Amino acid sequence: MRSMILLAALLTAAAPAAMARPKPPAAADWRTPDPESILVIDTNKGRVIVELIPEVAPGHVERLKVLARKGAYDGRTFFRVIDRFMAQTGDPSDTGEGASDLPNLKAEFTFRRDATTGVVVAASPWGTEEGFLRSLPVVGQAWSWSDMTQDHKVATWGSYCPGVVGMARDDNPDSANSQFFLMRQPYQSLDKRYTAFGRVISGLDAIRAIKTGEPVAAPQDRMDRVRVLADIPAAERPTVRVIDSAGPWFKAEIARVRKAKGADFSLCDVNIPVEVN
Repeated sequence: MRSMILLAALLTAAAPAAMARPKPPAAADWRTPDPESILVIDTNKGRVIVELIPEVAPGHVERLKVLARKGAYDGRTFFRVIDRFMAQTGDPSDTGEGASDLPNLKAEFTFRRDATTGVVVAASPWGTEEGFLRSLPVVGQAWSWSDMTQDHKVATWGSYCPGVVGMARDDNPDSANSQFFLMRQPYQSLDKRYTAFGRVISGLDAIRAIKTGEPVAAPQDRMDRVRVLADIPAAERPTVRVIDSAGPWFKAEIARVRKAKGADFSLCDVNIPVEVN
């Protein structure tokens, strides 16, 4: 039987009573994500599905896929988990001090977007634009700035709402390697300081169930297996579809939530329905 998971129901508190119930999305309102851009993370707390966004940070997306395909993430523990913050994993030594044998990555804190990138704008505060690139919340310069830039593009970056996936690093901006973290709650002060490159679209409840600690005492919560969706045999591959952020249903949903929230509106308040079979 098809199961429906509303990402925002996992990511945010219950909607205020004043918010009208949204009209159910129609078949045309959904999209099927590229299986090359989906990570399936089977943990001891349950399955987590992450949508990677290559346009935002191509080097980081490729690194996670390479390490997943090498089996480097299988069995890795969540060694640093802060309750209202994030869960960190991906260290071959499970201590927070290790890295893969691949070279460190250059920071991809921001990316350049043009008119074809596909960002759907939800709000335009203080000369910026906030919106979504598929499932990822993003913030950037207002599009009007493109008239004044040499490449006719504007700077944009992933914003750390719950479920957003970022790459861990030390004080050197170019020191990210294999460790990554998954946001349990919003923490947008990380924006432009750590590379954001994807989002949990299913399974945030599993991430929030992981034992906390800084570091975790005797960590046992772990990623049992991490795979790219395209690599999973067809007979056992989950089917995933996500609301199309560029479609009319999602734009209407943004307008509905903005009206209900008023000045308190945040990107993290917007529902992103997901179906997983």
